[in-house]
Amino acid sequence: MDNTREHENGQSAAETTSISLPPADAQPGEPHLSDDDKQAIAALPRNSALLIAHSGANQGARFLLDQDVTTVGRHPEAGIFLDDVTVSRRHVELTRQGVSFQIRDLGSLNGTYVNHDRVDEYTLKPGDEVQIGKFRLTFYAGSRESD
Repeated sequence: MDNTREHENGQSAAETTSISLPPADAQPGEPHLSDDDKQAIAALPRNSALLIAHSGANQGARFLLDQDVTTVGRHPEAGIFLDDVTVSRRHVELTRQGVSFQIRDLGSLNGTYVNHDRVDEYTLKPGDEVQIGKFRLTFYAGSRESD
């Protein structure tokens, strides 16, 4: 296949395709973090965590996990409210167990995915990608010792 096209003046020019490259320090599959996101993650106490949305209507939103139980869903009283029909009213529950967090699907219609695998229950690790409906969020655990 010839990737050239002819200009109005009769000369041919090679077609170009522009691509967007991730920042040089980004890991494969890792969403780009702003300096504010990096500071927020660094400031997290050891028994808390942060979910950062990197797709969906809430892209860029940060959700602090600092309670023993946080519900996620389309219900207006959910701890993390995700407003889309792909999210069940009571989709998942995040439970703090010491310094770790467990995610548990609450019988949602579309399921819950961690790193592209459907899960019923899963202990989250830093960098895990959580998909709830059409929303993709990355999990970051706190590591700073409390003052």
